[in-house]
Amino acid sequence: MSPRPIESADLWWRNAVYYCLDIQVFQDSDGDGDGDIQGLISRIRYLAELGVTCLWLMPFFPTADRDDGYDITDFFAVDPRLGTLGDLVELVRVARANGMRVIVDFVMNHTSAEHPWFQASRASKDSPFRDWYVWRDAPPPNPDAPVFPGLEDSTWTKDERTGQYYLHHFRAHQPDLNIAHPEVQAQIERNLGLWLELGVSGFRIDAVPYLFSGADRHSSERPGTDYDGEGHLRQIARFVTRRMGETMLLGEVNLPHEQQLEWFQAEGKAAGLHVQFDFVSMQRLFLSLARKDAHPLAAALRDRPDLPPTAQWANFVRNHDELTLDKLAPEELEEVFAAFAPEEHMRLFGRGIRRRLPTMLGDARAVRLVYTLMFSLPGVPVLFYGEEIGMGEQLAVEGRYAVRTPMQWEADASAGFSTAPSRRWSRPMPDGEWGPDRVNVADQRRDPTSLWRHMQQLTTMYRDAPALAWSALEIIGVRQKAVLAHVCRTDDWAMLALHNLGDGRESVRLEVRAESGPVSLIDRFDDSSMTIDGMLELDLDAYGWRWLQVSPADATIRRV
Repeated sequence: MSPRPIESADLWWRNAVYYCLDIQVFQDSDGDGDGDIQGLISRIRYLAELGVTCLWLMPFFPTADRDDGYDITDFFAVDPRLGTLGDLVELVRVARANGMRVIVDFVMNHTSAEHPWFQASRASKDSPFRDWYVWRDAPPPNPDAPVFPGLEDSTWTKDERTGQYYLHHFRAHQPDLNIAHPEVQAQIERNLGLWLELGVSGFRIDAVPYLFSGADRHSSERPGTDYDGEGHLRQIARFVTRRMGETMLLGEVNLPHEQQLEWFQAEGKAAGLHVQFDFVSMQRLFLSLARKDAHPLAAALRDRPDLPPTAQWANFVRNHDELTLDKLAPEELEEVFAAFAPEEHMRLFGRGIRRRLPTMLGDARAVRLVYTLMFSLPGVPVLFYGEEIGMGEQLAVEGRYAVRTPMQWEADASAGFSTAPSRRWSRPMPDGEWGPDRVNVADQRRDPTSLWRHMQQLTTMYRDAPALAWSALEIIGVRQKAVLAHVCRTDDWAMLALHNLGDGRESVRLEVRAESGPVSLIDRFDDSSMTIDGMLELDLDAYGWRWLQVSPADATIRRV
């Protein structure tokens, strides 16, 4: 059945529109060159107008600033460059008043090496903080590979002060916390409790498979190393929902679908995560775009497991990191690289692309098609700031930061981001074809044909049909290889969607029938309608699409 209003309210995370942003590069309110919380507050009405209902904040904590805020020096405070705890409370209140919940990044897989906990841990083998991190006399025989190949040669680094090695799955300046330690677990709950008391509605949990991995990863050689990662996640889920019943957990779990399912459910019990990113389908989408062939994406979507009633998939085109393609076979990865990152400096870690979608595709029609497809799938859509206007990247900026450039608000040199000289900004923004004089919010909000207006229409249509988020997905294997055809269906609602991933015109023929008689199809974009009792033939322009609401909902739709 389609959700009742109370179900949509109680399980709000199942049909929200998520928007991820980095406060530091979103809006500067005081002219110091850094975005800040007050600047974000001034743009809340903009996000509400766009149709955002859940705001996801990247780390805003005090930091050593060697990994864009993910190297944290204090989990219980706000970076003073960005504001204060009072500013954060004000943000949460203003967002809520505009129909928007706030979730925050939860990054306790590791700390900065400058964190007081690590400084105390490395001071002596007898330090009471020693076992808050993972120490060994020598690296294990078969250590995990570094998450960032090329930047680190090992996941273990020797600390000259005590002669032991410490674990860091990410960078050497980001030592892993020993999450198996009871005191660390207590600090995690204290930290989550703080933000819940300040009004946040959930957490995006960073690097779940590393954070909640087995005892062989998260323990020292000392006694008491038994650790159940899934059990700990369930414990955290119980804690946050006990503190605030509406709390949700959004997990970064870049694993095959069947392994992702384990983080939703284990032994018939909720494992804790309410929402997970569908990395597999995202990566197959780019393979399909490179080939102009819908089959790779269709296969991934067919394989998506059914989820427990309180769980949901997060659909996304790209996130705030590099566009990771690590689940593709080597030859498939090379196809995507050749199509969308032909030059070596566009690639990262041998598995990812540090570009945004418009520069990769090079065709405005294809860009609109991709986002339309994303919003047509069961699940929740997740946007990364700037996607709504088609921002590009700045490849002169190192690594992942290339796609984390200042938001482009106005058509001037400052882009409406800051009154400070650009030399004082944390990083430069795109230039040329992708600069703010050509790509900005102000111009697109005035243009009824702009990408921004198209994205606003998509969020409205998505929110107007809550059944879409709750529906079951049926893939129809049409004969046109460039076309993805699918039906989203509940007991009393159905939508047929067709998307042409190719640059040529396609004609699709389907058989549409219902036992009760003719079938009504209503175009959700222009409200035109047709009645079918048998054969349906639809033409799709290059990178074209159709969303057709189907009545009765139990009508059968199959290829001819």
